Amino acid sequence: MKQYLLIKCKFVIDGFVGYLLSYQYSLIPILISPPFFLSCLQSWDVFFRNANAGAPPGMAHQSPLSLAGLPQAQSLAGAQPNVEKLVEDHLAVQSLIRAYQLNGHHNADLDPLGISCINFDDVPVPTGVQNVGFYGLDESDLDKVFRLPTTTFIGGTETALPLREIIRRLEMAYCQHIGVEFMFINDLDQCQWIREKFEKPGVMQFTLEEKRTLLARMVRSTRFEEFLQRKWSSEKRFGLEGCESLIPALKTIIDKSSEKGVENVVMGMPHRGRLNVLANVIRKELEQIFCQFDSKLEAADEGSGDVKYHLGMYHRRINRVTDRNITLSLMANPSHLEAVDPVVQGKTKAEQFYCGDTEGHKVMSILMHGDAAFAGQGVVYETFHLSDLPSYSTHGTVHVVVNNQIGFTTDPRMARSSPYPTDVARVVNAPIFHVNADDPEAVVYVCNVAAEWRATFHKDVVVDLVCYRRLGHNEMDEPMFTQPLMYKQIKKQKGVMQKYGEKLIAEGGQPRSHPLHFCLPSPSLQEEIAKYDKICEEAHVRSKDEKILHIKHWLDSPGLVFFNLDGQPKSLTCPSTGLTEEELTHIGQVASSVPVEDFTIHGGLSRILKARGEMIKNRTVDWALGEYMAFGSLLKEGIHHVILSVSQMMVSGQNHRHHVLHDQNVDKRVCIPMNHVAPNQAPYTVCNSSLSEYGVLGFELGFAMASPNALVLWEAQFGDFHNTAQCIIDQFICPGQAKWVRQNGIVLLLPHGMEGMPYLVKDQVHIMTRTAQISKAKEQSIITLKPLRAYPPTLCNFRLKTYPNLTACSSGTEPVICIFLVPFERKHSEVCVNVN
Repeated sequence: MKQYLLIKCKFVIDGFVGYLLSYQYSLIPILISPPFFLSCLQSWDVFFRNANAGAPPGMAHQSPLSLAGLPQAQSLAGAQPNVEKLVEDHLAVQSLIRAYQLNGHHNADLDPLGISCINFDDVPVPTGVQNVGFYGLDESDLDKVFRLPTTTFIGGTETALPLREIIRRLEMAYCQHIGVEFMFINDLDQCQWIREKFEKPGVMQFTLEEKRTLLARMVRSTRFEEFLQRKWSSEKRFGLEGCESLIPALKTIIDKSSEKGVENVVMGMPHRGRLNVLANVIRKELEQIFCQFDSKLEAADEGSGDVKYHLGMYHRRINRVTDRNITLSLMANPSHLEAVDPVVQGKTKAEQFYCGDTEGHKVMSILMHGDAAFAGQGVVYETFHLSDLPSYSTHGTVHVVVNNQIGFTTDPRMARSSPYPTDVARVVNAPIFHVNADDPEAVVYVCNVAAEWRATFHKDVVVDLVCYRRLGHNEMDEPMFTQPLMYKQIKKQKGVMQKYGEKLIAEGGQPRSHPLHFCLPSPSLQEEIAKYDKICEEAHVRSKDEKILHIKHWLDSPGLVFFNLDGQPKSLTCPSTGLTEEELTHIGQVASSVPVEDFTIHGGLSRILKARGEMIKNRTVDWALGEYMAFGSLLKEGIHHVILSVSQMMVSGQNHRHHVLHDQNVDKRVCIPMNHVAPNQAPYTVCNSSLSEYGVLGFELGFAMASPNALVLWEAQFGDFHNTAQCIIDQFICPGQAKWVRQNGIVLLLPHGMEGMPYLVKDQVHIMTRTAQISKAKEQSIITLKPLRAYPPTLCNFRLKTYPNLTACSSGTEPVICIFLVPFERKHSEVCVNVN
């Protein structure tokens, strides 16, 4: 509210300044005229005399001669209504400018088909020359010059413009092929940054080389899909036809980010357009893609594999635009469209952590979405809400929405309640750039701005590519059954590459003095097409020599610590994991102390730590201390990063862990004793997560992909809460090895909830963890409780002594653990430790 008032005041000041100054200057001859000047001197003389005589200030004053009696003042008073009219007109112009900035996207030409079903009739935005009357202006004002406020950049170097020109420039900035949503952002500097990027005259100018590069990328994107359609017309491939601009869009984001210092990009996307992205962005060998269409290939790897449009890829190459090394990783994804979002964020966070990138300058993420899933899937909202949390922020993600304006066979009118599919991004103040995907230059410009936004402010940004789906959902469907009018229009639609080629050829016909001169003779386009067609044909011939399907060639997260480049393990031996009693005692002493000076802990916590010390002396441990010893032993080795993530982590939902101590006298001052185990130890990360299972478990799964040496644990508040994250368990954890040869050491901690609370005892909601359901899942592997460590192998073998109702199961050998903890009210239960 305060910022709003400041902005409002600014509008008023800008409107008054020009004319109040002129009004004040006109008073100068009056003020220095002898009658008035002498009157002022006499007034001040009387005031000081009376004040010295002891008169109170209110009685000492004597008014000077009134201006009303002067002829000059009387003539000015007659002109006062004109001044007020000028001020009102200036305020009206500022309101007009703000209307464009706020809602200009409503009138933007975004839909390539021209049949957008978005209806803004309930919130009309009066813009254009014909609607100036709405703001108190009329046609006679169109040629008047108005001073521009500081909240717009349409003037460039000019500070005043005629109203007609102001409207024309606003139309060019906000109502063409780009629609900008940003006025909900509550940071004035960020709003000004966006205004400058889109309002400044001449910002969308491209050089000859940039246009040639864009055309070449459009050719590759388009001809790749056409080649697949010719060769495998009856195969499902979920092609990109109708949104071929996605390829130059992604490459532009990567180019600009590389220029800003990014070295590693982690990407996630649904199946539509995945093969094209693999071929033309990640640069997967074309023959490896084409051979996936051969049903006779024999699998050389263990497991079932996955369909080609679910596979991922990891590749390090030179970026040709910036001439810098860049690593690109496209995560494998199941058919659950948005499930990969938090996984990508977790892997990005891990890559940032392990390379010391605390601000996100070197590692970033790009997420692609479909319009229906972006609006409909709850995990999108969960992922957005991780974006600014201390333990989960990746310092900005570029979201690219492939807005087909249809979800399988569902119209937007039936698929969402919001005008745009991107409205969910407004909750985190992410700017949203809508762009007509049939204008490649507008797409490239918007993507450049999005990459710069992320590099400047390290916050999320959304690019909404408004496009269409030329074929059915999977090339085998008949879309005319359900969207007849839309597909009648689509059949009339020229391809975007053809449109852009014609545009460049037309520009080439201009005289060289013309600002749009671009020399592109028509044979150049045909040569570019023929060149790429030849590349595809040669790769197709080579693909026929492939007789064996190697899933390991499609790894999205190669664990090079334990595996060779071909995916084979370097060693199958298990090192000794035993510890001496002295080492265990040392870890226990750390767990029962406060290793920071002048740190005041809660009195109740002092008693808990004292009890831990007594257990060490008696050579016994409870569950919390045993866990502490296991974690501490890993950290002491110096190479095993341990991450523990759970909502209410600081004390744990069951109030037994206390891995983070809070100073009772100093706000936000904390102590993590586990980080004081040894001088050269590995870091211990304790994460207080948002109240989310789906999103947070996906994030931790992604984090665990980056380093096989890390022990990543996610703990549900209660064991049965895992079912809210069941998609991650069923689609990533259980079948990850079989589908994608993905090794992952994620650990799920699923505690029981039998504290004796009445509603729990009555309903038993938190007791039923459905272990049988998990263990019977296809190819699910849950190691028994004894191996407390997920990866590398166990440190200690724990023998249960008084845990009669502990539930654990084992059905395989994958490094995945589900630990079902016992009721925490059994404070005196003990386990013995056998040290090798």
